[in-house]
Amino acid sequence: MLQTSRARFVGRAAGLALAAVLLAAAGRAQPVPNPGERIADLITFGAQASPAWGDDDHSQTFFFLMPEGQRDPVYIRIWDPDCGGKNDDLKGGADTRTEFSLYGGPGTFSGAQARDPRPTSPVPPGRLLQRQVFGAEARYDGQWYTFGPLNPLEAEPAPEFQGRVFKVVARGLSGNDGNVYRYFFSTSGVQNQAVEGGNAFTYEYCFRLPPTNHQATVHLYPFVGKGVISIKQSNFDMDAGAKMAVFSVAKNGQPAAVSGDGVWASSVLPVLPAEHGLSLDFRLTSVAKNPNDLVFYVTDQYEKALPFFAIPLGGPPKYRYDVDVKIHR
Repeated sequence: MLQTSRARFVGRAAGLALAAVLLAAAGRAQPVPNPGERIADLITFGAQASPAWGDDDHSQTFFFLMPEGQRDPVYIRIWDPDCGGKNDDLKGGADTRTEFSLYGGPGTFSGAQARDPRPTSPVPPGRLLQRQVFGAEARYDGQWYTFGPLNPLEAEPAPEFQGRVFKVVARGLSGNDGNVYRYFFSTSGVQNQAVEGGNAFTYEYCFRLPPTNHQATVHLYPFVGKGVISIKQSNFDMDAGAKMAVFSVAKNGQPAAVSGDGVWASSVLPVLPAEHGLSLDFRLTSVAKNPNDLVFYVTDQYEKALPFFAIPLGGPPKYRYDVDVKIHR
C-alpha cells in the first residue's frame, strides 16, 4: 500500500513538473518553424517528385497543442499554401497540387500510426474537420490562408502533454514541385496572435536548410521522456557537406551520422538519466550556397518516435560539466 501511494505521488509530481515545463516553454511557440530553430521553411513535394530532392513520402504532419482549459476559438494559419510562386521550388512549369487537411477528435493524436514518422496508411486517423487543396494560385502567394474558427473541445485530449491537440496533414497530391510554407497557431483569423500556453510539434520534419555564403546552423529539439535509454536519429538527403552534432545537459557536441544525396543515414546515441524530461539539441550545420531539403526523425529503443517541439521543452539545453560527478561524504 505504501509503494502504491508513493508511486501515485511520484507520477503526480512528474505530471506537475511536465505541466510546468510546458507552460514555461510554450508561451510564444506558435510560429512553425519557430525563429529559434533557424529553419528557413517547411516543404512538401508533389507526388511525382523524385525523393532525391529531399522529401521521401510527400507528406508532413504537425500537431497543435493548447492548454486543457482553452475555451476561446483558435485558428491555424498557413503562409503561402499555394505552389507556383516566388517562394516555392519549381521544377519547370508549376503543376503541383497540395492538400492541407485538419483533424480533431478521437484518434487524431492517439490513433494507430498517428505519431509514426513513416505511416503506411493513406488515411490519417482522427475526424476530418476541414480540407483545402491548393494549386498555383497567385492570391495565396506569400499570403495567409486560415483554418477556423476552431472549437477547442473538438481537439483530442493529450494527457501526456497536459492539453488538447489538432492535427494538420500537408500532402502533395500531384506534380513534382516543392511547396514551401509555414504555420502559425493563433487566436485571430486575420492576424498572428499567439495562443497563450500553446505549442506545436511533429514526429518527422521535412524542411529546408537555408542557403548561406559562409555557414548556417539550425536546431532540432526532440523531447526525451522518462524510460528512454537510447535514441536513433535518422536523416534523409542531408547532402552538400552538412554536419551534425548533439548537445544536451550531458552531451557537448557528440557527432551524429549524416546522409548523402537521396539516401538515408542513422546512428544510435545513449541517453543518460540526467537527460530525461528535457530536450536535446541537434545542430545541423550547412555550408551550401543553395537550399538543402531533407527529412529527419528520432526514435527511442522501442522504435517509438520522439516529438520535436517548436520551442524546446525545458528550454535550449546547456551542457553541465559536472553532470556525472558524484559526491561521496
